[in-house]
Amino acid sequence: MAGLLIGLSLGTLGGGGSILTVPVLVYLLGQDPHQATTASLLVVGLAAVIGALTHARAGRARIRTGLIFGLLGVAGSYAGSLASAAVPANALLAGFGLLMLAVAAAMILRHRTAGRPRPPAHPRPGTRRAVTVAATATGVGLITGFFGVGGGFVVVPALVLVLGFDLPAAAGTSLIVIAVDSAAALAARAGHAMATLDWGLIAAFAATAVLGTLTGTKLAGRVRPQQLSAAFTVLITLVAAFTLARSVPRIA
Repeated sequence: MAGLLIGLSLGTLGGGGSILTVPVLVYLLGQDPHQATTASLLVVGLAAVIGALTHARAGRARIRTGLIFGLLGVAGSYAGSLASAAVPANALLAGFGLLMLAVAAAMILRHRTAGRPRPPAHPRPGTRRAVTVAATATGVGLITGFFGVGGGFVVVPALVLVLGFDLPAAAGTSLIVIAVDSAAALAARAGHAMATLDWGLIAAFAATAVLGTLTGTKLAGRVRPQQLSAAFTVLITLVAAFTLARSVPRIA
């Protein structure tokens, strides 16, 4: 059920639900936090690839923009992965709880501004827009590498507000970014971190996430994303509160 829920969010919204992967792996499936962040990259990255291909076939993903955005975040993904290994487990989880609260706030803001007119896309962004895109891409890469999440909750608003994408195109394109950043972060973790993973568990989790992603991409053009976003926001807030309550008292 958790894999389906996470995949559904990725496919429909282009991000948000993938942040639930690490708490699910730690608290429901008993994984070590550092193992969980690595496993999360595999699950989320695979689901993002499948979702991006499906969105691209439906004309809802801009491949060139997604690849450029993702490549700009590769250095951040690599650096974030290396930094994550040096952080104590409970501190990592506490930071993850704060990140989930930030995601919930971002999704609420997106929900409130969904009906407002959006700026039109410009074929030749100026220097300021290019710097904004590069900085956002690097930040998304850092988040992906450090916490093992997709970062779609940052990518989608950036594509909408900075480049003028509509929400379906932003959701599809963000999956390309997530796939590229996840691959870069995994490359930084190759070796011992990969060897200690429970591959049977990851395979089962990834399979259900992919199924959820395929379902979400089919629903993307039929349901109001604002309704799904509101439901995921409530869920993420509750999981964040639980994660902080479990991890903060153990930091010492």
